[in-house]
Amino acid sequence: MKTLQNYTNGEFSSPSGAESVEYTNPATGEVLGTFPDTPENVVAETTAAARAAQPGWAALPAVQRAGYLHQLASLLRDHVEPLARVITAEQGKVLPLARVEVSFTADYLDYMGQWARRIEGEIIESDRPGENIFLFRKPLGVVGGILPWNFPFFLIARKLAPALVCGNTIVIKPSEETPENAFEFFELLDQIDLPNGVANLVNGLGASTGKALSSSPDIDMVSFTGSVETGSKIMAAAAQHITKVNLELGGKAPAIVFHDADLDLAVKAITSSRVINSGQVCNCAERVYVDARVADAFSEKLVKAMAATRCGNPLEDETLDYGPMINEAGFNKVDAMVSKAKGDGAEILTGGSRIGDGPGFYYAPTVLGNCRQEMEVAHKEIFGPVIPVTPFEDFDQAMAYANDCEFGLTSSIYTRDLNRALTACKQIQFGETYVNRENFEAMQGFHAGWRKSGIGGADGKHGLYEYTQTQVVYMQAGELG
Repeated sequence: MKTLQNYTNGEFSSPSGAESVEYTNPATGEVLGTFPDTPENVVAETTAAARAAQPGWAALPAVQRAGYLHQLASLLRDHVEPLARVITAEQGKVLPLARVEVSFTADYLDYMGQWARRIEGEIIESDRPGENIFLFRKPLGVVGGILPWNFPFFLIARKLAPALVCGNTIVIKPSEETPENAFEFFELLDQIDLPNGVANLVNGLGASTGKALSSSPDIDMVSFTGSVETGSKIMAAAAQHITKVNLELGGKAPAIVFHDADLDLAVKAITSSRVINSGQVCNCAERVYVDARVADAFSEKLVKAMAATRCGNPLEDETLDYGPMINEAGFNKVDAMVSKAKGDGAEILTGGSRIGDGPGFYYAPTVLGNCRQEMEVAHKEIFGPVIPVTPFEDFDQAMAYANDCEFGLTSSIYTRDLNRALTACKQIQFGETYVNRENFEAMQGFHAGWRKSGIGGADGKHGLYEYTQTQVVYMQAGELG
């Protein structure tokens, strides 16, 4: 069993008086170790260390700051297998996906590091003779990064890399479900001689450590990925000091399949999008709208594809499609939503129940037919390997169904008609739209949601600039003497 520690001001430590919290393997129920529930006073010491380190860090040339990210990326690539196994053990994703997560994290560190020579200000034309107007991009100060459990390793880099290259320091709090991968990340980070206080790790529960971090006067931005409920609490805590928030919250991504779509392509992409990480991904397809003319043919293909996916303990079989749900609460939520949908008139075309009776919370790949737009399953985030299918009569109805949602993160469209695709992209109200492909963003894009899916975004140039603030300088030139 592992005993995890915090990482503050360049040193690992166990906070005095902190209660120990267990974390488990969701596939087996085995207790993997413990982590400290860091109290408010220790969080304050950590944020103070980050605050003290920030001016010196910001004074370094950006390319020098980026050099540390490149060193760290190289270390991650040397440790892909052990890191992937830690991620799989505590989170439950299949090993091939965990390996991709580690490798993608290394690539992300390098990508953000390459922005060091590309951070740009502006020269703005003045109305006054002899005046120059300059816009500078400067660091915010100290960032608090609060992580989810579904892609816990990558999200460290998604917050840490842009923060550091822009001249900020950071305090990371991992999810209480998946703390070990963050500890392993910081063990590697400790090897690159990063200046003390630049990157810090505090473990703990959201209600205690997370709240203390969000409400800290030393934090200049809280970057959080997770649920709407928790995001709202973070906003409230941050509001005490008018702290900037960057939030990626829930999703209810529609997948629209038009009558002229390549049905085999649509089925493959939607199935992949629905079972990846046991359906516990906020940007993946959560509901399908299919043209009534092809609904039967599409549903038949989708049921066959979903039923063929395989689930089990990912450390025992690398060929599985997905593993367990993260915990009992997540499993029960999915099961309750399927039961309610059935009670409301939906038909379970495949799945709809638990797999096995042993340890681990495995939910069968599930397709729900005869769904209607007013059902809960068409509006509430499922976050499991379940996909409801609803037919539509025409283009306008498809758009109305898709946009009838409190979320606005991602969406997808399947059609061979370029005009139809472009028209749909103009009308659909989501931050990302995928056309004829699975829902998975690129690091050079901009991952940002509308409505309750969040505030701000991540990735690419626009995600990088989330970690900066602007200063405009008006410089009036006098007469030459």
